[in-house]
Amino acid sequence: MRWDRFFDDLEDQLAAEWEAERAALESEAERLRLARVDLRARLTGLAREAEAPVTLELADGLSAVVRIAAVGADWVAAPESDGARRLLLAPIASIRGIHAAHGDLLRSARPATHTDRLAERVTFALAMRDLARRRVGVALGLSGTGPESSGRVLTGTVDRVGADHLDLALHDAGSPRRAGEVQSYRMLPLAAIAWVRIDAAAGVPVV
Repeated sequence: MRWDRFFDDLEDQLAAEWEAERAALESEAERLRLARVDLRARLTGLAREAEAPVTLELADGLSAVVRIAAVGADWVAAPESDGARRLLLAPIASIRGIHAAHGDLLRSARPATHTDRLAERVTFALAMRDLARRRVGVALGLSGTGPESSGRVLTGTVDRVGADHLDLALHDAGSPRRAGEVQSYRMLPLAAIAWVRIDAAAGVPVV
């Protein structure tokens, strides 16, 4: 046996073992990284990376085809892709499933190159306060557990927003919030809201 060939074989074997060990360590590190990734991070990834619309399945049974435009602290803003020029705001807690292309799902799990610290602080309650300030007409889907609430849609204007609830003046969609147009008032826990829909023509900025 030629000794130089013998040592070449040993070097090749050692290199292969090192490569296998490195791949195993990288695979374990990736599994540990993914174990720390939450749904908000994946949604942020879809907002950044998705090439196709996604379908959000929400707590009241609504399935909406959207493009996620922005992700707040605990909610998403997503223009709907049905051509109706509507913006959907949905608490992350109301999302029951997300249909997306496989490539987009994989890309959404990539490590973020940067994070939007301001968006991370914009809560759903703060977004509702902004709608109240703007006096924007909205439609709200309710996600209560009873048959009388789940799947129900209310239209009106948000009058005021507390720490965990809001007051809604009920009136027909498209009507201004005038005393003569208001039919009744409703106090709603924010946790009972599956989604909020506004007309894109309202000019509400997205975080």
